[in-house]
Parts: sequence; C-alpha cells; structure tokens
Amino acid sequence: MKVEVREHNEQWHQMFKDESCRINGLLGDELVDIHHIGSTSVSGLKAKPIIDIMPIVKDIEKIDSFNKQMEEIGYECMGEFGIKGRRYFRKGLDNRTHQIHVFQLDNKKDINRHLAVRDYLRTHSEDAKMYGDLKENLAQQFPNDIVSYADGKETFVKELEQKALIWYEIG
Repeated sequence: MKVEVREHNEQWHQMFKDESCRINGLLGDELVDIHHIGSTSVSGLKAKPIIDIMPIVKDIEKIDSFNKQMEEIGYECMGEFGIKGRRYFRKGLDNRTHQIHVFQLDNKKDINRHLAVRDYLRTHSEDAKMYGDLKENLAQQFPNDIVSYADGKETFVKELEQKALIWYEIG
C-alpha cells in the first residue's frame, strides 16, 4: 500500500457525511451514533486521504449479520482485526478510501480513546501540526512501506493518546 500524506481537504467531511448516510441506512435501529474520527476529521491536519468512521451500536455481535450488505457497498469485512470488541471494515483495497471501526455503546475505553484524540487535536493546533509534520516526513521516508510508516509514528501516537485522554477526562 502506497503511503501518501496530503494537506487537509475540506471535502473529507462531506465524504464522511455521504458514507455515514449509507451506513446509517444499513445498520438502522442498531446504530446509536456515528462519528468522523482520525486525522481527516481534524481541520488543518495533514493526513492520509482515508476517512475513518466510528459507528456506535447497541450490540456488537449483531454487526456480523451485516457483513453481506457491507460487502455490497464495497467493504472488506475484517472482524475484530486486532482490537477486541471492534468490527473493522475497509474500502478500497490498496487505494483505501474508508475505514469503519464499529464499537458497542458500553465500550467506553475504545470510544473515548478515539474521541479524545480527535477532540484534542481539534483544539491543540501545535500538537496537530507536529503530528501532521511527522506523518508527512514518514510518508516521504517510507512511501511504499506502511509498516515502517506506522512504526515510525507509534511512540508519538501513544504519548498523544495519553495526553488526550487526560485532557478529555478533565474537560
């Protein structure tokens, strides 16, 4: 997978809205809420042009019954994919456009982790700039190596997450 980091694109918000309408139509009453997360949800933040969507549902086990419908709208169903209690879907194979991270309503740990980082970066522009610059540099260093790209930002992301969670819980 090619690693490409771009300047923020305001169209990303509309892409989220369009896709969240499709997901809402599929999940119906099972859906409690849906959030735009990840770097594309933060205005001004450089990002890989992949829209991260976090639907919050009543019962995570029921989500498996929607796999066929998700495949019909272009998603690859990946199960938990390394995070217990999540259902992960991705669209676009090597030219990925969307990633969906579904969590059950009572999974506050994972939900809050994603929302804390998003909201922290939305309100802390210096940290957002440092993060964007790091991602841009790593993408230039490892344009064809997503693993090295991810490894290169791991320490920064863990520290950012801890800072964001403390800020989120205090606020």
